[in-house]
Amino acid sequence: MDRIQVNSEIEITLKIIGGKCKPHILYILIEQGTQRFKDLMIKVNQISQKTLTNQLRELESDGLILRKAFSEIPPRVEYSITEKGKTLFPILELMCEWGEKNKDGRFEIINPQCDNK
Repeated sequence: MDRIQVNSEIEITLKIIGGKCKPHILYILIEQGTQRFKDLMIKVNQISQKTLTNQLRELESDGLILRKAFSEIPPRVEYSITEKGKTLFPILELMCEWGEKNKDGRFEIINPQCDNK
């Protein structure tokens, strides 16, 4: 495997969890447990099936989630968080807190996911 050169440790984190909805997917799987693809489509909201599929593949490749396919008709696929993925929870919680504290008139939260304490 080719090594990717990065400028800092922060860049590694951003390369792994950066993406249209990766933090959101991780937060859902940590907070709500195993999810089927169609449920993630609904909960992530405003994302195409293709984008969600790509984001899930990348998270699986990075060892943050597990994909389990069942040999059933109709086909069923479930996603769950790995131990490595769970280690991101403090970062995701801080992102929630920061977003809550720094929202202003430009933003309207239409599908709140974070526990607002």
